[in-house]
Amino acid sequence: MTEATTELGHEPVLKEDLVLCLNDVSKKFCRSLKKSLVYGVQDIASEVLGLRQQCDRLRSGEFWALQNVSLELGRGESLGLVGANGSGKTTLLRIISGLIKPDTGRVHIRGRVAPLIALGAGFNPVLTGRENIYANMAILGLSKPEIDQRYDAVVEFAEIGEAIESPVHSYSSGMAARLGFACAIYTNPDILLIDEVLSVGDIRFRLKCDRALHQLQAQGTSLIVISHFFQGILNICTKALYLSRGEVRAYGDARSIMDKYDLELITVGNASPSLPFFPVAKEELQSSGVGITGVYFRNSQNTIIDVPVSGEEVSFCVSCNVSRQIDRLGLYLYIYQPAQDNSLMIHVSQEYDGKTFKVSAGKYELRLYFLPLALLRGSYTAKVALKDGSLYALDAYDSLSFDVSSNEVVNRGLLYQKRQWTIS
Repeated sequence: MTEATTELGHEPVLKEDLVLCLNDVSKKFCRSLKKSLVYGVQDIASEVLGLRQQCDRLRSGEFWALQNVSLELGRGESLGLVGANGSGKTTLLRIISGLIKPDTGRVHIRGRVAPLIALGAGFNPVLTGRENIYANMAILGLSKPEIDQRYDAVVEFAEIGEAIESPVHSYSSGMAARLGFACAIYTNPDILLIDEVLSVGDIRFRLKCDRALHQLQAQGTSLIVISHFFQGILNICTKALYLSRGEVRAYGDARSIMDKYDLELITVGNASPSLPFFPVAKEELQSSGVGITGVYFRNSQNTIIDVPVSGEEVSFCVSCNVSRQIDRLGLYLYIYQPAQDNSLMIHVSQEYDGKTFKVSAGKYELRLYFLPLALLRGSYTAKVALKDGSLYALDAYDSLSFDVSSNEVVNRGLLYQKRQWTIS
C-alpha cells in the first residue's frame, strides 16, 4: 500500500480506516492568460528555490476555484460531487488525482488513485489500442508483468476485438470509452475518480460499468463520482459533497444532500411576478375587450393557495373583466420548468379541446382542473393567454412563476404519477 501527501504545511495524520483526507484545500486560477503565465513562472521559481509558502491571497486577476474544502473518505465508501457547472468539482478531482497542486491546504491519500476524468483522454491517438493499454496502465502505477497478467481481461471487457491492433484515432468515441474504463478498473485502484464519463456508450455498456463498479466497491475500492444525474448519484454514492462557486455548501448523507441540491437548483431563476398574481386593472379595455385581473390556484376546498401540492386536486384559475361580447373565449396555458432547460411541461387550451365559451360583458373566472396535479415538486413558470378563437389574442402574461410542493417522496423525472405497488 502506498501513501502520498500533497500539501503545504505539516503532514496530516491519516486514520487507518481512511483512504483520503482533505484539510482546507483551496485552489486559485487567473482569468488572464498573460498574467497566468507570469504567475506560473514566479511560483515555479519560488518552489525550486524552496521559498514557496501557503498563499491565501488573490493576486490581480485571480479567483478561487476551490476554497477551504475538507472531507474524509473511508475504504469502500462512495462520494458524489454535485454542483452547477463551474462550481469546482473537476478541479477538486484533478487535485486528488495529483494533476494539479492546491494553493493552500493538504491532501493525504493512501493507496492507488485511478482517474477517469475523461475516458480515453490519456490515450495517444497514433499508438494502437494494445500500446495504449500498456502506456495508460503504467501511468496508473502498474508494472509490465502486472499489465501482462491483466491484458486479456482488459481487452475482453472493452470488447474492442481486432481493432486492438489499430491506432486509437480510428476508434469511435464509444470504443475509446470502453477501453479507457477497462484500463482504469483493472488497475484495482484504492480510489477511483469518475467525472461524468458513465453517460457515454450504449445502455448495455453502461450496465456493464455499473456491475464493475459494484464489484470494485465490494472489494474495498472507494469511489468519487461527478454527475448531474440525480438518481445516478443515489445509486452509487453513500455520501455527497455539494459545491457552489468553489465553496462547500453541504456535506453528508447522499440522499439529504441531493434533496438540498435538487431543491436549490430548481428554485434558481424564478420569474417575477409570482402566483397568486393580481395585476393592476387596465384603464382601457376597448382595444381587446378583455383584461386579466387575476391568475392563481384553488385547492379542492375552493380556497386560493400560494403553493399547489403535487398529486392533489387543484384548479388553475384566471379571472377577467369582459367589456363586450366574445364568441369563443378560451384560456391558453403553457407551463415551463427552468431547471430542465426551460422545457415545456404542459400546453393546454380550451380552443384545442373545443371548450370555448360565448360570453357577454361582465366578470368571469376560467378554471382548469388538474385531477390530480402531475407536476413534481419544483419551480415553474407559466404563460397564460385569453383568446377569442385560436388567433385573436385578448390579454396575456408571458412569465409568471410558481412553486409546487410535495407530500410524498419521489426521485426524479418530469411528472408525478399516482401509483400503487403489488406483486402476485
